[in-house]
Amino acid sequence: MTTRILLSTTSYQDTPGPHHDLLASQGYEIVRERGPLPEAEMLALAGEFDAFLCGDDAITRAVIEKSLPRLKVISKYGIGLDKIDVAFATTQKLPVLNTPGVNHTTVAEHTFGLLLSLTKKIQENAQDVREGKWVAGWKKPVGHEILGKTMGIIGLGRIGKEVATRAKAFGMPVIAFDPYFDEAFAAAHGVERCASMDEVLHRADVVSLHCFLDEHTRGMINTAKIAEMRDGAIVLNCARGELVETDCVVKALELGKLGGYGADVLDTEPPVPGHALLTAKNCIITSHIASRTYESVERQALRATHNLINYLNGDPDFIQANQWG
Repeated sequence: MTTRILLSTTSYQDTPGPHHDLLASQGYEIVRERGPLPEAEMLALAGEFDAFLCGDDAITRAVIEKSLPRLKVISKYGIGLDKIDVAFATTQKLPVLNTPGVNHTTVAEHTFGLLLSLTKKIQENAQDVREGKWVAGWKKPVGHEILGKTMGIIGLGRIGKEVATRAKAFGMPVIAFDPYFDEAFAAAHGVERCASMDEVLHRADVVSLHCFLDEHTRGMINTAKIAEMRDGAIVLNCARGELVETDCVVKALELGKLGGYGADVLDTEPPVPGHALLTAKNCIITSHIASRTYESVERQALRATHNLINYLNGDPDFIQANQWG
């Protein structure tokens, strides 16, 4: 029987590169869908595939149960596994493989793109110029420098470290909190360790979120935490939309407590009509494209495809190095 693969990540499908030839070379039957797919759509497809090559699709316990015993492996294009019930997959000895170390540079670049756009009023000003407002006597917007402003990083993993090195290059003092803090990196790059997330919030002019979404981090930026922050602080979120409580952020922007919010992620993707952040003051939202560059897509897609092929082909070294989840 021909091996059937569900390919649902749109970045993989939409970006040319050698990953397409690699996948095609295996002779699999590829079924392409435009993800991220909600649970109902995944349930409708479940049970007919030997492997998922997925993005941020909802692969819940129900989806896994319906997919077994035919489903042999889940190969995640990307890093975050919060949309996959990894705990249940582990009980079923269903491997969940991801692609760490392939998108940290481009996500860090996007983080700074959001920061500079907010502080320099780039998006706002460019739109005004496009609309013909640049005329004699026009009152131009005034931005802020980031030189000397304190960058606070919550989550000093691969992406957080890349943000830290860029912040130092811009002349920003860097403080960070991570329960698994890398002392060697911090010493080498002049990053100050904070004892808690709250300390970062108290001291930072810019707070950049680079942590996974779980029961401890969901809604971590809320009314109480925002109240601890400096007036006019900026929050950047290129991790997961659910790390912040949307209504709290919107209110803080309206009141001027937050000076800006820049995010590449939302709590609902795509956003529902009228999503509050889309019209919020001093807010920039991009469509989950921080890792969507030709270079990064190729790296992620090749890694995810190799993971899939190597597991299905029974590569013993690969399987031993990538035990469940």
